[in-house]
Amino acid sequence: MQVNGDESRPPAALSLPSRIVTTVAAGAVTLAVAIHLAMMFLHVAPPNTLSKQHGPLVNDYVFPEYEQNWKLFAPNPLQQNIAVQVRAQLRTRSGDPVTTGWSDLSAVDGQALLHNPMPSHTQQNELRRAWEFFLSTHDAQNRGGGMRGELSEQYLRRIIMQRMSAQWVARGTVEQMQVRSMTTAVSPPQWGTEKISDKPRYRELPWWPVTAGDLPEGATIQ
Repeated sequence: MQVNGDESRPPAALSLPSRIVTTVAAGAVTLAVAIHLAMMFLHVAPPNTLSKQHGPLVNDYVFPEYEQNWKLFAPNPLQQNIAVQVRAQLRTRSGDPVTTGWSDLSAVDGQALLHNPMPSHTQQNELRRAWEFFLSTHDAQNRGGGMRGELSEQYLRRIIMQRMSAQWVARGTVEQMQVRSMTTAVSPPQWGTEKISDKPRYRELPWWPVTAGDLPEGATIQ
């Protein structure tokens, strides 16, 4: 069936005024969709430089017609770096007490991952998850709660001794260890206006005695 009229004509066959109107309309729709998607993304995304700078404008657009009660990226992406560090109190073979310097286990993990195209799950997450496990079972005063608190401490000690026992034992008898975290904020982008302190914050745990149960199989404290 042949259809008469302009409706069956391809865009190239439209008159110049019709093409101009079609192009302008398509551009306007594309721009409107892009603005809508950008506004909704800034509304549901975690706080960032753009959403903080244009917060009132975004809220005026979203509320009340497009209100959302959910957020993207749950949990929110990390906005800080947390390094787990450790040191030990040793007794040298001459009987003198020695306190080692702090060793940054997170930095060692980071260097190992840097040029590894296929790092294992253990390489990426063992230390981080152990520290998160400890935080979830202890309060701000580092007091643990029940069996899970004790288990998190034991797990963290074993990971540390697995990595550090050979280095420490070479210098003497390992008597105690101490763990701390160093938290630093992730720097904002160069084009951002947000001011963030680059001063590290520390959470220092009490000294833990080291026992044979904390050692890797076959290792000794001295």
